[in-house]
Amino acid sequence: MGADIGTSAGFCAHSANVWQIVGYVLLVFKIVIPILLIIWGMLDLGRAVVASKDDEIKKATKSLAYRAVAGVIIFFLPTIVGLVMGFISSFGEVEEDWDICRTCIVNPNGECSGYAEDVWNGNL
Repeated sequence: MGADIGTSAGFCAHSANVWQIVGYVLLVFKIVIPILLIIWGMLDLGRAVVASKDDEIKKATKSLAYRAVAGVIIFFLPTIVGLVMGFISSFGEVEEDWDICRTCIVNPNGECSGYAEDVWNGNL
């Protein structure tokens, strides 16, 4: 395996199933966490409006804005990870290997499924 590092049969291809699981976890976080943050913010704002206290409404509005920004950042986290891994893969001889890692993390349902199946079946 040591001679394959940096090639399409290197470290990332051999550990594609792990990277695919990481990709699925990021995909779930990308969807669930922003929705939860916005729901909690809306609930806080609703409680403040029902209480009819200006200070609480201002505080809840500010909290909702922060949560919305955090939700947007979390939503774009896989894209940011893909860009960082794209920059890493452009350095020298590891390009093919890093492309497999990046593909599995950013798009676990795509081409990564083939690499993961090869690992599970012992073909790599």
